[in-house]
Amino acid sequence: MKLRYSIFLILCSIFILVSCSITKQISKQADTILLKDTAIRTGHIGISIYEPASNTYWYNYNATNYFIPASNTKLFTLYAGMKYLGDSLVGLKYQMKGDSTVVEPTGDPTFLLGEFKNQPTLNFLKKQKKVYLSEDFLYGDYLGNGWAWNDYKEGYMAQRSSFPVYGNIIKATWINADSVNIFPSFYQKSSGPVEKLNKGFEVIKKFDENFFAFANGNDKNKEIPFNPTFIDIRFLLEDTLKTKLGSDWWKYDKKGTLKVYSQPSDSLFKPMMRRSDNFFAEQTLLMASNEHLGYMSDEKIIDTILKSDLKDIPQKPRWVDGSGLSRYNLFTPQSFVYIINKTKNEFGWERLKNILATGGTGTLSSYYKKDSGFIYAKTGTLSNNCALSGVLITKKGKLLIFSVLVNNYITGATPVRKAVEKFLLAIRKNY
Repeated sequence: MKLRYSIFLILCSIFILVSCSITKQISKQADTILLKDTAIRTGHIGISIYEPASNTYWYNYNATNYFIPASNTKLFTLYAGMKYLGDSLVGLKYQMKGDSTVVEPTGDPTFLLGEFKNQPTLNFLKKQKKVYLSEDFLYGDYLGNGWAWNDYKEGYMAQRSSFPVYGNIIKATWINADSVNIFPSFYQKSSGPVEKLNKGFEVIKKFDENFFAFANGNDKNKEIPFNPTFIDIRFLLEDTLKTKLGSDWWKYDKKGTLKVYSQPSDSLFKPMMRRSDNFFAEQTLLMASNEHLGYMSDEKIIDTILKSDLKDIPQKPRWVDGSGLSRYNLFTPQSFVYIINKTKNEFGWERLKNILATGGTGTLSSYYKKDSGFIYAKTGTLSNNCALSGVLITKKGKLLIFSVLVNNYITGATPVRKAVEKFLLAIRKNY
């Protein structure tokens, strides 16, 4: 008995010594590669590296401090989507009375998007004799808390809605000096050049209107968000279905219980994470809210998840949107290590690996290309803020979960990302 206890103490001592040695080595690498980097040292950095197999943090630096995470926020949104949306997205809920079909929106962003060739929701609607769109469940908080409002004409800030149509985006293409083609064509009649467009165009659009004008500029192709008001959704649906929607939907006040499933959930999660699709992320959070709470509210679903599924998170974040567009978001490096580990454990490493970007792909297309397949991660970028959190597999086959958050540097993001890449490659090589 004494011998076993002695062996146990020896093994514990060896483990502690090895852990301390690894921490010291990584600390030196972090100091040399990151903390003294000319770009990073103008701002603030937090680092956390964790080994799930031993339940050990290999290294922490400002790991419990809060940072603006940008699109790393999508890691939390991904968890919410995987938790509450199941294997397939609900494209519509509906009820039927005679030959009338009253549809209830569910927030599915894949409706009428070209990248999703199969459109079960559209096929279902085309088969109905009389369609009514219920206004009871429409969501009107189109912009997120803390979004930069003057980016409203940029494609990466498509407005969220309960019934997205064409991704709530129009696509403008320069044809010649007198013409810009608009898709969907419904908006062609409410747009046009205001002067000769010699080389391209720039967009003229008021914040609260869906009239698109074009002045002489440099854009040849541009995606522009439109305001997804109930009237616009209705007109776009009628234009697509080539029929009028019923107007007296209030006669049918019963909540829809029948469902139309649209796409496999992972077919939405992959582009959301790999190309960091803000619109998909916002809609994922709204859909999760609708499925779990019965209504759409990003604020309520975030509060619910933090108080239930994520109640044991090391540091409670300030989580305000699905995409990370808001600078009000505040998370710690350890909170990202936590959510990645939790997602991996609950939904499987193979599934998570298939969703995240790896080296040379998606938002990592310019990084980690030499030895791709050992890192699976989510980037995050806002001006003067960038982040990278994910999973790193070392040369010796150890699986590590990491998060590196950098805020308030005064350079561009490229030198920061290159320094982080150098740091992670050194860890992969040495361990």
